[in-house]
Amino acid sequence: MDVTDQGDEREELIDRISQTQRHLARLLARQHSPLFTSTLTMRQLHVIMLLACTDSTSGQDLAHRLGVSLGTVTGLIDRLVRLGLADRHEDPRDRRVRRIALTDAGRKLVEELNDAGLAHYRAIMQRLDTETLRALDHVTAKIREVVEDPGLSPG
Repeated sequence: MDVTDQGDEREELIDRISQTQRHLARLLARQHSPLFTSTLTMRQLHVIMLLACTDSTSGQDLAHRLGVSLGTVTGLIDRLVRLGLADRHEDPRDRRVRRIALTDAGRKLVEELNDAGLAHYRAIMQRLDTETLRALDHVTAKIREVVEDPGLSPG
């Protein structure tokens, strides 16, 4: 098999895996999830998930990461603060900057979302044979290595 054929096969495999991932995402989205009972908007959930990845962040950083104006972020944070899911505090290094962080209730919500997804995923994996689980373990470890590579950049 020459290099061109290998490149074609790789692209076909990547396309097939991507299609399978999309199909799985649609199937899994049909399952009961705390996401469907939440009164939060998708953008508010996005903010919650971004905050879960940091100790705290500035409104400016959130606006940049969400691709929206600072005014939009202020409204989102105001609602999350009123709901008790996030709070604002002064940045100890720059008193002009307000930092946003999840409250205990916000962290609990993220944990519930993660746990619900994990429980469903574990139930699916329980139905796989040991050989398939070994292969999945190997593949997911390889994917993790790539994702954790500091040289990885989007696109």
